[in-house]
Amino acid sequence: MPRPRRGAKAPRTPRNLRASMKPNETPGQGQTRQARPQARPQMRTHLRIKICGLSRVEDIRCANEARPDYIGFVFAESRRRVTPEQARRLRERLDVGITPVGVFVDAGIAEIAALVNGGVIDMVQLHGNETAAYITRLRKACGANISDSINRINSIKIIKAVRISDGAQPPEHALVQKETYGADYLLLDSGAGSGKTFNWRFAEQIAAEGGFADSFFLAGGIHPGNIREAAAFHPFAIDVSSGAETDGVKDREKIMALVAACHG
Repeated sequence: MPRPRRGAKAPRTPRNLRASMKPNETPGQGQTRQARPQARPQMRTHLRIKICGLSRVEDIRCANEARPDYIGFVFAESRRRVTPEQARRLRERLDVGITPVGVFVDAGIAEIAALVNGGVIDMVQLHGNETAAYITRLRKACGANISDSINRINSIKIIKAVRISDGAQPPEHALVQKETYGADYLLLDSGAGSGKTFNWRFAEQIAAEGGFADSFFLAGGIHPGNIREAAAFHPFAIDVSSGAETDGVKDREKIMALVAACHG
């Protein structure tokens, strides 16, 4: 093997690297390392999804095949509105692993409680001007058939929807804190079923500063083409209605694609 030229530095092998270290220095100390590129935000390992506005037997059949985490029955004024009897019949066909959510706007507490206590819905989503006191009364009414007071209060999970304007920026979180006090989940939307997006860049911050960092739903204009973009803002769940439709009717292929994008 040829000897190195006079004055040339020998390669830094593990042996001569250790020999060249200062006392008490460990391998790698004092060495300049190339900075690793910062990782891009990742979506949750299991991102949940709710397909809202189901009103037909065909919609339930699609949901049972796609298996979203939640489906929504709309009881407020909407072209997707269902009656309590329609919802009851649809619930009977729904797979037991999918949670049915009832969507309301300033509804009477007795109306909601009847649907919960009757087993038609398992969660409540509120889109109106419902207050913390309203939510407290609703919890008590929904657990009327439970004797234990603590379990009665915790018997129903409530989502409070808050409308976020397109130009929303913090400190709009103050509005979120005020309107969602007492709810289990926050839903950020541009408007009930409007199908329009808002500036998702602020969604995570608004939710976190309102106390819902790990429990907010993101909605508004989400469809198969942009659902991964929405997921990058780390919501607890994605809520889709018009984005799962074609010509105003729930579309099997879109529902399958949306659920697959969330569940991987």
